[in-house]
Amino acid sequence: MSSSALAPFASRSSRENISAQARMDGPRLKAGQRVVLGVLTENDHHNRTCNQVSLCLRSQNVSGLGINTSNQSNSAVSCVQVAESVVPAPRLIGEQGADSLILHSSALQMISAVSGLSTGSCLDASMQSLEEEEVAVTEDVLCVPEYAEDIHRHLRESEIRYRPKPGYMRKQPDITNCMRVILIDWLVEVAEEYKLCSETVYLAVNYLDRFLSSMSVLRGKLQLVGTAAILVAAKYEEIYPPEVDEFVYITDDTYSKKQLLRMEHLILKVLSFDMTAPTSYQFLTQYVLVERVCSETANLALYLSELTLLEVEPFLQHLPSKIAAAAYCLANYTLNRTLWPDALHAFTGYSLAEIAQCLIALHKLHLSAESRPQQAIREKYKSSEYSSVSLIKPVEGLPLH
Repeated sequence: MSSSALAPFASRSSRENISAQARMDGPRLKAGQRVVLGVLTENDHHNRTCNQVSLCLRSQNVSGLGINTSNQSNSAVSCVQVAESVVPAPRLIGEQGADSLILHSSALQMISAVSGLSTGSCLDASMQSLEEEEVAVTEDVLCVPEYAEDIHRHLRESEIRYRPKPGYMRKQPDITNCMRVILIDWLVEVAEEYKLCSETVYLAVNYLDRFLSSMSVLRGKLQLVGTAAILVAAKYEEIYPPEVDEFVYITDDTYSKKQLLRMEHLILKVLSFDMTAPTSYQFLTQYVLVERVCSETANLALYLSELTLLEVEPFLQHLPSKIAAAAYCLANYTLNRTLWPDALHAFTGYSLAEIAQCLIALHKLHLSAESRPQQAIREKYKSSEYSSVSLIKPVEGLPLH
């Protein structure tokens, strides 16, 4: 497989290593650099620059956590302890003709040992540093072709079980879709500030929507729910998640550490500790591995997929697998003037007609992205790390009949 197909996903491990080192050195944020959220109102059109955020959510005069828990048990919920993850053995991905050559760490050590013998070195091969080799390391379990279909089948079954209720916002008495948009935009900024993986943001939004599907939340506590959601997602996904105190800090101390931990417990209880939820990011990763595209196309698909996190309607009506398919289609057509390849039709079972409704909605969202007041996702994908794909001009129309 071409290494370019893995370009947008290979950066994840490097970002985790950078964030891990940063967290061992201490918190990244300093005084005056808080990424805080503003008061949530329906007409809030906040302006922000790339390095400044003038937002701060304040609590309303409500008791407790500001959440209707009449249908929930009062039993205590234990806090989840996430053990430190072990970094997987690295492997080198190169190219030999049209096929990929994969060398595992054991093979690299064997090569080092042979080189050591030829130069008279008597060092143990296990002591050879892979960092000295300056090898581009990438790891992706979805790259195993023998299990790709089984993994995809399992994800398709799981996405139905862990799907938020599409119309939940209409049943919320005190919050609106506009407030949720502002919150998600802020969560993306927090993730960028702490160098969190994109998958962490997707999981946090999934936890937030599933929680709001079951619980009524007052607007003064919406940021608390969002902060607890990304805290849980970071513990689940990241090697070195930020400390709880850092999440308290970014709320401008609007909430205490005790309140944040209590909300974390409540989220885990409401979601029944079901944290492994498929996201459109996972499906998009699979699609790129099945049908290779250039890194620019893959990054544009990631950008389009992440834009859908902002809107409850109409995207919660579509499963993550279909949103990923629509993002792939739109990115592919924008840059390559082709839509849905036959290989992905066979792999997913989705026809272009089944994707069309979601694709049209995503195209409208792409057209309006530049003029939206919430620009965190667009600013994120302006960087060279993502090939500056948010600057690509959207196509004016789609060849759908």
